[in-house]
Amino acid sequence: MFEAFILRPDALTVWEDREVRERLSWYYEVMVNAKPAKFIIARKTEVVENPYAIEDIEELWKLHDKASAHFQKLYKDVREGSEEIKDYSSSSQPEYSYLDVKIAIAWKLFDPCRLCERRCGARRLRGQPGVCLMSDKCIVHSAFLHLGEEAPLVPSGTIFYGGCNFKCVFCQNYDISQVNARGGVVVSSRELAEIQEKLRLRGARNINHVGGEPTPHIPFILESFKYLSVNVPQLWNSNMYMSLESMKLLLDVIDIWLPDLKYGNDECAWRLSKVRNYWSIATRNIKMAHDSGDMIIRHLVLPGHIDCCTRPVLEWIARNTPRALVNVMDQYRPEHLVLKYPDKYRDIARRPKREEILRAYKIAEELNLAYKQVS
Repeated sequence: MFEAFILRPDALTVWEDREVRERLSWYYEVMVNAKPAKFIIARKTEVVENPYAIEDIEELWKLHDKASAHFQKLYKDVREGSEEIKDYSSSSQPEYSYLDVKIAIAWKLFDPCRLCERRCGARRLRGQPGVCLMSDKCIVHSAFLHLGEEAPLVPSGTIFYGGCNFKCVFCQNYDISQVNARGGVVVSSRELAEIQEKLRLRGARNINHVGGEPTPHIPFILESFKYLSVNVPQLWNSNMYMSLESMKLLLDVIDIWLPDLKYGNDECAWRLSKVRNYWSIATRNIKMAHDSGDMIIRHLVLPGHIDCCTRPVLEWIARNTPRALVNVMDQYRPEHLVLKYPDKYRDIARRPKREEILRAYKIAEELNLAYKQVS
């Protein structure tokens, strides 16, 4: 499952860029072990009650909100240097913590499933798969040190999970997201923690939860943090179509966000990814994530979609997420159903033209988006 790579030189020099250091300051401090990752702070935030004994999810949310206030104070103190957490081992946590509350709620959202905004209600603990094709197992297709990510992230300890709540007709990972989603390795939460530890000890600058899509695996991922005994930034690499409840669970444990803002309108999202209300959901979640932590936003330039998608996406980013770095991506290629049915998807059955990519870059420049540092 693991594969070794060599560090790219630009990953070493990117931190000399003042803007990158400022915008990704928390991530950097955790990456170099100067600060503890948020999941460690959440583990240190004690709660008196046993959250696993509480049946009523509304009572759990009340406990969650109360613990969140305590977490925010501890996080502020840690960030400002008035409080230190030196012991990162999993054995040093209180009997019950803020993290435990999150885990208890996540399992209730798991069945019937409301982890993403499809809210399909699958009875996953009974083995019924959701729209994402995942049922009661955490499925990992690969885990390795990835050098193909943005320079501040590499080498990235990337974990590719099976399944996805999108049905993108051009998906480059369709083999693990749609066609063979359950064909990976089934892992427990403890085993998932072991994977993360091995990646960090081999030089990973972060743990990159991706897929497919990580959202269907939230309970396993949160639970893995209970057993993780190394300090490592947690990175959420996602289509950001999770439910509002899932966002609340993730906000105080993710150190850096890598959202993919694909479309500038609901029509393109429905036709090409079969999701409803995409724009309001994705932008809501990205705004929440931006306001809580460090972020690099990805936008893949689709051929013929500059005016309907690229421009409104970049304009929204400029207005709403000013601290985020932006990666305007030029590597779209026809894959999956687009290759199979090119006449049906004629508008995207080709690579973007050079003029389209240059136009996308020009829009980003006109909006003063800091995208060159990470592209």
